[in-house]
Amino acid sequence: MKRITLVIFFAGLTLFGRAQSNPTETIEDTTINPGRTIIVNGDEIVEPDVDDNLDNLLSIWYLQQALRDTSDMDYNVDEDVLIADLPDSVYIERLKIMPTLIDLPYNHVVRNSIIYYTQRIPEKSEMILGLAQYYLPMVEEILDMYDMPLELGAMAIIESALNPRAVSRMKAKGMWQFMYRTALLYNLKINSYVDERFDPVAATHAAARYMKDLYGIFGDWSLAIAAYNCGASNVNKAIRRSGGKRSYWDIYPYLPRETRGYVPNFVAACYLLEYYKQHRLQPKSVCMPVKIDTFQVNKMLHFEQVSEVIGISINELRDFNPQYIHDIIPGRSEPYILNIPYEYTAQFAEKEQEIYKYKDSIYFNPNIIQQIARRGVTTAAGDRSQTIHRIRSGETLGSIALKYGVKVSDLKYWNNLKGEHIIAGKKLIVGSAGVKKQSKPATAAASNASTKTVASGAYTIHTVKSGESLYSIAEGYDNVTYYDLMKLNNYTKNSKIYPGDKIKIGKL
Repeated sequence: MKRITLVIFFAGLTLFGRAQSNPTETIEDTTINPGRTIIVNGDEIVEPDVDDNLDNLLSIWYLQQALRDTSDMDYNVDEDVLIADLPDSVYIERLKIMPTLIDLPYNHVVRNSIIYYTQRIPEKSEMILGLAQYYLPMVEEILDMYDMPLELGAMAIIESALNPRAVSRMKAKGMWQFMYRTALLYNLKINSYVDERFDPVAATHAAARYMKDLYGIFGDWSLAIAAYNCGASNVNKAIRRSGGKRSYWDIYPYLPRETRGYVPNFVAACYLLEYYKQHRLQPKSVCMPVKIDTFQVNKMLHFEQVSEVIGISINELRDFNPQYIHDIIPGRSEPYILNIPYEYTAQFAEKEQEIYKYKDSIYFNPNIIQQIARRGVTTAAGDRSQTIHRIRSGETLGSIALKYGVKVSDLKYWNNLKGEHIIAGKKLIVGSAGVKKQSKPATAAASNASTKTVASGAYTIHTVKSGESLYSIAEGYDNVTYYDLMKLNNYTKNSKIYPGDKIKIGKL
C-alpha cells in the first residue's frame, strides 16, 4: 500500500455554530442535544454526539441547504434597479484599484450584482466567504500552475457557491458544475463508482484547462467566462448577431438571458472577496484544513469496511472522498486514492489486510455489484455541452463532422467559418448533435405537428420528448432562451414538463 502524507482541502470542515438553514424548509425540534432526532422535511436525522462544535456532516448539510439557491437571482438583471448603500463613485474607484489581470467594469448590471451579494444576501455571502477561506487557496494554487489569473477562482462562487456537492437542475455537478461530456473531455473520471466532478481538486484542474482553452479561442477573459456558462458556440452566435463585435458588453444583448448576469456576478464576487469588511460582513468561521493521509487502493474497498474496523465514521470518509458515489472504491480495475484523517493513519496501515477481508463476501456480493452496474452513469438530460477539437494534420471538416456525428454546415456555423479551409493545430468548437442551427423541429414527425393557430397568432409548437428540459429545448432553436419559454408558456421555475406536452416556441 503506497501512502503519501499531505495537507489538502476537502469538504470535511467544522463550522463554529449552526449555519443558517433555508427559511423555506421545515425544521422541527432543532435544539442541539447529543443523540436527539430532528425532523427535516419529513425525514428523521439522528444528531451525533457533539462537544462545543457541531458534527462535520451536520454542519455541512445545513450550510449546503442555506447555499442551495444562492445563484437564483430574484430580480431582473436588465430592468430592475437595486438601491445601494454607497454612491456609484465608491464602487467605481474600488473596482479600479483592485489588483486583477481581468478587467472589472462597472455599469448598472454590475452594480445590481454587487448590491445583491453585499446587501440582499448577507448571511449567504458570509457563508461563501467562510468557504472561500477554506477552498480558494487550493483553487488559486492550481490556477497558478496553469498561469491563469487568480481571480478566476471567483467563478466557483458563481457556479456553486463553493459547494463541492452541488448538483444543478441540468445535472451539472460539483464545485465547477461540469456537464457529463465536458467532464470526460477534460479527463475527469466518471463511471458507475466514481464521479470526479465532486472532487474539488480534480475538478479545479479540469476547470483550469477548460478555461485556458476558451481563452485560447476568444482571446478575451470576459468572453471566455461567458462561454464557460453558456458554451463557446452560443458566444460565437452572439458575436455574429452583433455584427462581428468581440467585446462582452457589445454582444451582451445577444447572449442567452441566463448568461447575461454571469460576468456581472463574477465581477461582484471578486468585489465581495476584496471589500467584504467595508460592508460589515464577516466570513463564517471554519476550522483550519485538517491533515490527512492519502493511500493508494488496489482492491475493492467499501467505506463501511474501513469504518467498522478502525472506527472512523462513514460521513467523514464521504467528506474526504466525495467522488466515490456508492461508498465503494473500485481499486481492482485500477489504482484509486483513499483519503483519511491523520489520526486514523496508523490503524489503517496496521489493519489494511483485515479491512479488505472484512465482510467482503457481503459488500461485494455479485448481485449487489450487478445492480450498481445496471444503474450505471447516464448522460444528464439536456446535456448540450460542446467539445473543443484540436485539428490534426490531414483532417477536413467532413472527417471531423463524421467523427462527431454532426453536419459540416453546423461545424461552420458553430465556428463562424465562411469556407471549409481549416489549419492543423487550430481548435474547433463541436456542439452536441442535438444542437442545430435551424429554427425548426428536428424530425419530420414533429414538423408535421409543429404549428398551431392561437388567438395571438401562429406559433411554432414543440412536442416534448422523453429526457428533454426547457433548457435543452431552448438550445435547439435560434433566438429562444429558457426564460422566453417560461414567459410564453406561463411557467415558473418550479413548473415541470412531461413527454407529449405542447410548448409554444415563438411566432412563425
